[in-house]
Amino acid sequence: MAGAQPADPIADAFESHRDRLRAVAYRMLGSHADAEDVVQEAWLRLSRQDTDTIDNLGGWLTTVVGRISLDVLRSGRRRPEVSFDDQLPEFTVTLDDAPAPEDLAALGDSVGLALLTVLDSLRPDERLAFVLHDVFAVPFAEIGTILGKSADATKMLASRARRKVQAAQQPASAGRQQREVVRAFLAAARDGRFEQLLRVLHPEVRFTVHTPNGTFVTLGATEVATRARLAGSAARGHAATVNGRPGVISWSEDGTPLALLAFTVADGHITEMTAVVDPAKLTLMDLPDPV
Repeated sequence: MAGAQPADPIADAFESHRDRLRAVAYRMLGSHADAEDVVQEAWLRLSRQDTDTIDNLGGWLTTVVGRISLDVLRSGRRRPEVSFDDQLPEFTVTLDDAPAPEDLAALGDSVGLALLTVLDSLRPDERLAFVLHDVFAVPFAEIGTILGKSADATKMLASRARRKVQAAQQPASAGRQQREVVRAFLAAARDGRFEQLLRVLHPEVRFTVHTPNGTFVTLGATEVATRARLAGSAARGHAATVNGRPGVISWSEDGTPLALLAFTVADGHITEMTAVVDPAKLTLMDLPDPV
């Protein structure tokens, strides 16, 4: 075809790695915007590189993204997060009876925001070693070239980070107790039992609802209890885990998602609730299929 541009094999090769590079940067930085910036910087560096000197493009790009991400972490140049009230938070949702990974290494690309929160407590070098090895299976020798450390020293960093992450994981018994609190709340909301609602709500509970008409926030147990009918409407939904927290998802008869709820529970009381009932936003989310 006249005027057609010749194919750029380097650009095509980069695009084939883009999703993985973005995933690496996101799990390092916890921000999609920062991850996109890092991937774009990696492309600029590749465009200035003599590609004939690169034996393994995927490995080279992973190393570059790792180094850039490490620089961002060490310099504190990460973008401030958008206010919770101004933007729908990102959700990682799994149904409670879905197969669960037995350990962190099995999480792979399904690692969600709950783990990112734990990773924030790690030193930049620990975080890089853990993410690249345990999540993306990068050999310790390659990670060591990024950190300027030996493979053995890098392995020790990853091991230290792994222990910190595992120590921060919520005990199964605590998770069951939290779900009992959520079930008690949903049952009370469904039946309109106001006093029972007050028993499970923290006095300063925060209820954020994302609707087609905007985002609305209600504060305080009494005020939230009076608006709990919305949450109660999802009581017959399916139990789910939302960003590591107990939640509920419900669908219409045709399989369209109707509502997603996430709860934060502390000391036997619900301290925060988030509900998404905006069909447009639910459609854009990566939600499990109906069961």
